Amino acid sequence: MKILLVEDQSKVASFIVKGLQENSYVVDHCKTGKEAVSLQALYEYDLIILDINLPDTSGLKLCKAWRDQGINIPIILLTARTQVNDRIEGLDAGADDYLCKPFDFGELLARIRVQLRRKSGETTNILEVEDLKMDLLKREAFRAEERIDLTTKEFALLEYLLENRGRVITRTSIIEHVWDMHFDSDTNVVDVFIRYLRKKVDDGHEHKLIQTKRGRGYFIE
Repeated sequence: MKILLVEDQSKVASFIVKGLQENSYVVDHCKTGKEAVSLQALYEYDLIILDINLPDTSGLKLCKAWRDQGINIPIILLTARTQVNDRIEGLDAGADDYLCKPFDFGELLARIRVQLRRKSGETTNILEVEDLKMDLLKREAFRAEERIDLTTKEFALLEYLLENRGRVITRTSIIEHVWDMHFDSDTNVVDVFIRYLRKKVDDGHEHKLIQTKRGRGYFIE
């Protein structure tokens, strides 16, 4: 899943970006509200992590502005403010969750999973189609009870296909969700990684789960 991190403190941002990438999330990072507005308009994000104290605006104002525009992307606020009234203000501004600094990274991951489950309508951390199963919490995948060893990018790609099972996903959408904003889209990397996945997921099985819709993209069903 693709996340926008809006955080002006370099050390905090680096810590969060590294941790999220290690858990197969794609992360775009910016430091100001102006940059955040531009990125949100350009790309499709599944979730936004938003610091309240930004150099050019308040994260609360930015959150409220997005909500007033009808933008319903899940938003988790980050702040050093710990008072109950501060949390109430953040939630009233339209945030879905509120996390105080310093925080345990495992807690941030858990809160992200909660918001993404709500967005997708999932009720568990398990994604599955027929005998293919992914455990998002343990970061494991199995086909017919046999473990599939996946790289971080392969896991992210398979997760995105399973999150959208039954729907054709275009190469552009895959690039936006599985690679970050700095990625060169004029390559065949999506097709290459689909081949990697097919070898690991479908080889040796009569029913091939990863399908191609010629001229449009890929899907799992």
